[in-house]
Amino acid sequence: MRVLSAISDLPFHYPFTISKGTKTSQPSLLVALEGPRGVVGYGEAPAISYYNVSVESMLADLVSKRVLIEKFAFTDPERYWHYLHHLIPSAPFLVCALDIAAWDLYGKSRGRSLSSLWGLDPSLSPVSDYTIGLDSIENMVSKLVDNPWPVYKIKLGAAAPGAFNGPEITPGHLDDLDIVRALRGHTSAPLRVDANAAWTLSEALDKIPVLASLGVELVEQPLATDDWEGMKQLFAASPIPLFADESCVRESDVDRCAGYFHGVNIKLTKCGGITPARRMIARARELGLRVMGGSMNETSIGTSALAALGPLFDYADFDGPLLLNGDVATGLTYVGGRAMPSGEPGLGVRPVQGLF
Repeated sequence: MRVLSAISDLPFHYPFTISKGTKTSQPSLLVALEGPRGVVGYGEAPAISYYNVSVESMLADLVSKRVLIEKFAFTDPERYWHYLHHLIPSAPFLVCALDIAAWDLYGKSRGRSLSSLWGLDPSLSPVSDYTIGLDSIENMVSKLVDNPWPVYKIKLGAAAPGAFNGPEITPGHLDDLDIVRALRGHTSAPLRVDANAAWTLSEALDKIPVLASLGVELVEQPLATDDWEGMKQLFAASPIPLFADESCVRESDVDRCAGYFHGVNIKLTKCGGITPARRMIARARELGLRVMGGSMNETSIGTSALAALGPLFDYADFDGPLLLNGDVATGLTYVGGRAMPSGEPGLGVRPVQGLF
C-alpha cells in the first residue's frame, strides 16, 4: 500500500466557542490509502487542542511509521486496525484517519457502500443536530434564526474560566439558563445541551431541572471527566438523559459509564476509527446505554464515515460540514436534517481536485 497525506484548515462560519475556548478554523489531517490496482481510500482526523493532538504531531507519527504502515498486506479493515493499534498505540487520532481510509478502500474494492456492507439504510438515521457555539445571547439567537434546523445542540458552560479568550465577552456577562430561555423563545425545535465538563455538581443539580422545563432533551458531559461520585448523584436525580462525551473516549470507557450516564457519545476520532466505534456501539447496547454519534468538526470525509453508521445511533451530531466554510470533498448531503452518504462505493465521497 501507499499512504499520502494532506492538511485541511477550513474556517468556521462563526468563531466556534465551547467552555474550553474558541477557535476560528479547524485543522485536520487527511490521508489517502492506495491499495492494489490503484484503488484509493480516504480518511480524516481533526486536530483537537484539549486532547493535545495537532496536525504536526499526527504527521510526525505518520512519517516515523510510514514504512510499517505501508507494508501491511491489506485484506480487511479490522485486521488492519488491530495492526495499527499496536503499531502506534499512543496515536488514536492518526489510527482513526487510517482506519476510515481502510474502510473506504475496502468498500470501493468490493463496489459497495459501507452502509450496504453493514446492511444499514441511511434513510433510517436520526436527524443530526446543528450546533450553536457559545457567544453573546444576541449572537447565539442570530445563529439559530439564520440556520433553521430540526434539532439544535447548544454549547453551555459560559461561566467556565476558559470559555472566552476575547475581550468582547466575559463569562460574567452570560448565564447558561438565560441563553437557553432566549433561544427557546425563537424555536420550538428540540434542544440538546453540551456543557463540555464545565459545571460543578451543585450547578448541574440547579440547572438541569430548569433545562428540562425548557424542552431540553439531553445534556452532554455536565461534570468534569473524573467526577464519578458527582455523576452518580446527578444520574440519580436528573429528569433528562445525561450523555458521556469526554468521559467516554476509548472502548473500556463504555463499561465505566454504565450507572453514571444514560448514554455515551461515540466519536470516531477519539476512539480510533470506525472499527472500535462499531464495537463500542454494540457494547453500549448490551449495557442498556443510549448511543450518540458525535462530530469533532470533520469535513465531509470524516462525517461520511459517521453517516454510514447513522442507523446504529439514537442521536446524531453530524454537523461538521455545516459549521465549516468550504469542504474538501463532495458526496455527502443533508436531507431533512439527515446526513446522507451518496451511495457510491466506500464512503461515497470524492476529494476536490488537487487535494493530495
